[in-house]
Amino acid sequence: MIKKQKILITGGSGFIGSAITRYLVKKGHSVTVIDNNSRGNTRRLADVIKKIRFIKTDIRNLKRIKSIQGSFDTIIHLAYVNGTKFFYQKPFEILDIGVNGFLNILEFSKKKKVKNFFLASSSEVYQTPLKIPTDEKEMLKIPDIHNPRYSYGGGKIFSELYGTHFSKKYFKKFIIFRPHNVYGSDMGNEHVIPEFINRFKKIRNKSKFLIHGSGNEIRSFIHIDDFINGFDKIFTKGKNREIYNIGTDKKIKIISLVKILSKILKKNVKVVKSKLLKGSPSIRCPNINKIKKLGFKHKISLEEGLKKIIFND
Repeated sequence: MIKKQKILITGGSGFIGSAITRYLVKKGHSVTVIDNNSRGNTRRLADVIKKIRFIKTDIRNLKRIKSIQGSFDTIIHLAYVNGTKFFYQKPFEILDIGVNGFLNILEFSKKKKVKNFFLASSSEVYQTPLKIPTDEKEMLKIPDIHNPRYSYGGGKIFSELYGTHFSKKYFKKFIIFRPHNVYGSDMGNEHVIPEFINRFKKIRNKSKFLIHGSGNEIRSFIHIDDFINGFDKIFTKGKNREIYNIGTDKKIKIISLVKILSKILKKNVKVVKSKLLKGSPSIRCPNINKIKKLGFKHKISLEEGLKKIIFND
């Protein structure tokens, strides 16, 4: 049983951040959320907003960050810009937040003598892995510094490297978690699942349906409820300076995702294939043996998770 803590969470009104915030409040922790709401929204926190302290600010504003009052036992750092299309559209902003914003949070943690730090990384650090399923020991790389796609993964690699060595001097516990294709309601439209769902809802039966690539590209999708179950295991049982994948090892072809949505929404479509975006990996699937040893099990199938989004929204 983990004792009640004072916790600061950056990016806490985002899709994953808001789910973690609700989890922490439910566990009885005192929670402060920092978010500039550029991608987040406090509507995601409507059920807990009166139970938390919300501070609207940009983590790149060091003066504002340093002015935050109170003491904290733990920081959970998620603030970033996600959504695949943004990797290509604004790589500098992504890196600015990923590097300078992260350094500001570390400076703040040093000032406040924070003991524990949980860093949200990403499956993007693996890029095109040599081994599938991919475990946490996979070599991290940036294949092409000129390709804006790698801005996101590059920023995450920097934060993992810098944070790990910073932690040896300043943190009692430092844990990295790498989410893999988390999906659920109100996650924003810049991801494949909400994009596909929105397009399916707008088209007629037997319409053309454009996809990037051949359709044989593989991802492993984890529903937000299962993700929180995984985060709980890391938060309560994770070991210092360890890295944990959070995802499923269930491989799903993109064409299979289209077929499942077609079945759920009762619309047949004619798939039109196009060129895969430069830098987009053909397959991504995590090895989750490490988090399984902490007691993690994913329970929600992709079809069940998609129905939760479609019929509960």
